Amino acid sequence: MSATRRDFLKGTAMLGAGLATARLATPALAQAKPKVVIIGGGPGGLIVLRELVNAGANAFDITLVEAQRQYTTCFYSNLYLGGFQRIETLTFDYGIVAKLPGVTVAHDLAATVDRQRREVVLQGGARLPYDRLVMAPGIDLDYGSVPGWSAAAEERMPHAWKGGAQTRLLKSQIEAVPDGGLIVMIAPPAPYRCPPGPYERASMMAWALKTAGKSKARIVILDPKERFSKQGLFQAGWEKYYPGVIEWLPQSIHGGVQSVDPATMTVVTGFETYAGAALVNVIPRQTAGRIAREAGLTNGDNYCPIDAFTMASRMDPAVFVVGDACIPGDMPKSAFSAASQARAAASVIRAELTGGAKPALEFANTCWSLIAADDSVKIGGAYAPSEAKITERSAFLSKPDESAEVRRDTYAESAAWYGELTAAMFL
Repeated sequence: MSATRRDFLKGTAMLGAGLATARLATPALAQAKPKVVIIGGGPGGLIVLRELVNAGANAFDITLVEAQRQYTTCFYSNLYLGGFQRIETLTFDYGIVAKLPGVTVAHDLAATVDRQRREVVLQGGARLPYDRLVMAPGIDLDYGSVPGWSAAAEERMPHAWKGGAQTRLLKSQIEAVPDGGLIVMIAPPAPYRCPPGPYERASMMAWALKTAGKSKARIVILDPKERFSKQGLFQAGWEKYYPGVIEWLPQSIHGGVQSVDPATMTVVTGFETYAGAALVNVIPRQTAGRIAREAGLTNGDNYCPIDAFTMASRMDPAVFVVGDACIPGDMPKSAFSAASQARAAASVIRAELTGGAKPALEFANTCWSLIAADDSVKIGGAYAPSEAKITERSAFLSKPDESAEVRRDTYAESAAWYGELTAAMFL
């Protein structure tokens, strides 16, 4: 090849590398395999990873960035609080993931993302180049959103909205509530992870108290919202199984949480002061994980806008955002939603990096909630992309007059889903 020809090709390559990220191409032919970096080892990140691995032929060079060596599911953790699951059944090891073909697991924090150079910089200093980046960092908690609460206070007033040590802590605190003791739950404002989650948690707390013979204990839910997911089903269940135990107060009644005091276990609202509570469960406002915010992928609400036709970030088409960190339109933030979005994103990434046709995306979600033993209800829907957002096409909700058999079957369905999802992630 002549020098002129080499210079021409070199200049063309440099020009291509400097193009705006909106103009994407398949990786350079000289590159052995396309590089995909995935930040976050929850349902979103791991389902993308498994889908790409399942594409076969060791087609991608995949790096999973995940600081933890074990993963405890936040989904299904309320059932552990109620005594229906063991923490061991909710905990999985990333070792199996590291053995998959073409996969490297980096147990480190993603410090920064250089989107111009397409590199993820780890806290330990390593730099990971990527052709596509999957951002699945989940949520961060806004510790300043509840006056008086903080990261230091979460040992006294746990959130347990991330699986692991906090889940075990909350379980031990529930068990320590005396008969006649008061539990105060501060529910989060929307949008947040798992819309029915706080109310299933209250149900499981009440079940734990009931089975321990603590009939005089009560639970007060202080909610910034005026309504909540599956409200009629939950409230009917509370009246049936736990009459007089659970009191739900919207902000229009309690006037807003003014402050909490971890030292005295006191919660002050605009209407009443709850002093000397046996347990205060603070579930604060949430945002997309730090790395997504610092990478410039979020909007004014601190979540990541996405193109519903691809799951790519609206800020950078080389970055895909799945799970709780994204703005999913009509879809709720749930493990089921994260897995559905992950399968969609993986199909687009596969097409982009191997030159295939981009698929038409479809999405689905189901959220199950256990109210009492063998009494489970569900909500969900089917979704499709639109220019503005992921749009609901159809929806379903458990009926209030369902038989005991239907409710048992619904619980069995949720258990089967949990097993299938965690197997897809880790087995």
